[in-house]
Amino acid sequence: MSLNDPRWGNQGNDKNRGGPNQGPPDLEELWRDFNRRLAGLFGGKKGGSGGDGGPPPTIPRLSPRQFGSGVGVLIGLAALIWLASGFYIVDASQRGVVLRFGKYAETTEPGLRWRMPFPIESHEVVNLTGVRTVELGYRGSERNKVLREALMLTDDENIINIQFAVQYILISPEKYLFNNRGPDEAVGQAAETAMREIVGKSKMDFVLYEGREQVATTAHQLMQTILDRYETGIQISKVTMQNAQPPEQVQAAFDDAVKAGQDRERQKNEGQAYANDVIPKARGTASRLLQEAEGYRARVESAAEGEASRFKQVLQEYNKAPDVTRNRMYIETVQQMLSSTTKIMVDAHSNGNLLFMPLDKLLSGAGMTTPIVDEAPASAAAPATPSTRAADSSDPRSRDFLRNRDRGDR
Repeated sequence: MSLNDPRWGNQGNDKNRGGPNQGPPDLEELWRDFNRRLAGLFGGKKGGSGGDGGPPPTIPRLSPRQFGSGVGVLIGLAALIWLASGFYIVDASQRGVVLRFGKYAETTEPGLRWRMPFPIESHEVVNLTGVRTVELGYRGSERNKVLREALMLTDDENIINIQFAVQYILISPEKYLFNNRGPDEAVGQAAETAMREIVGKSKMDFVLYEGREQVATTAHQLMQTILDRYETGIQISKVTMQNAQPPEQVQAAFDDAVKAGQDRERQKNEGQAYANDVIPKARGTASRLLQEAEGYRARVESAAEGEASRFKQVLQEYNKAPDVTRNRMYIETVQQMLSSTTKIMVDAHSNGNLLFMPLDKLLSGAGMTTPIVDEAPASAAAPATPSTRAADSSDPRSRDFLRNRDRGDR
């Protein structure tokens, strides 16, 4: 059914047509029903039958008493809503700060809380466990550099680029709200001040390499001291060094200097390793030579002392019996001399001649290596036959030959 159809919105008044009501509700009927409800709320009476096709109801006239009661109900309802607006919830990780006419009143614990509604009191909820981060020298990533914050001057007059992040939490919500106009800005300025002071007192190599952790620790302590001095209610939890390097304009020259320093350290390490290898060996050899010399000296001294003692003992015995001692010394000397020869000489007491026997071949054939000196008795010597004597006279090893040679030597 289109809107131009005269039956639209008046389906209930069309008595000549039958069939179910298929159109939208009658607007006039809705208006009359609203007026009836409004009149009933204010205690009025219906002005008409309200039947189909009847005249519209008249607007009821309210007495002052009825009007006052209605206004009181509205005021009470508004007051109830106004008082209910004072309820608020504080989570376990938060604290509530109540302000009375803009001035600090109290700090509330977690739970369901109530305060005087606005404009008498208001509240602020502060998260104490949330970790906040402030970035210095960069924003978002290390590539987005902020050179005004990152470039710092070292003690040896070199410029370095430092990027670091500061994480902090809140320990006092009232100090955080009333003593800070911009908390992140305050933390950033304190961090930059502390870092510039530390870098300005340090060498470039110390900041870039071996002292990065120490720089971060010292900066942490100095930042906390500055923030506590201003009573900001902020506690620094961690300082992280993201990057520390020379400026891009001198990066190539700095890399060359670093390589030269590394080569120098490598050569020093190699020289130290060589020294550690050679010096202990030299010291060991020197110690061994000293010990050998000490041993040789001790051995020579002991031998000399022994020889001197033996000589003294021999001298004493010689003084007692010179002939016997002289013969004994002679025999010992001959025995010592003959101990290193492979030939044996036997004295035949029968005629006083020495027999020169080729016993070296006999000893070598028998496997004997120790020379033997034997004094044969006179009875053991066999008598020489004429043929033997003739042979001995012609033999260079015969007795006569030896005796003649002995006489010639004399």
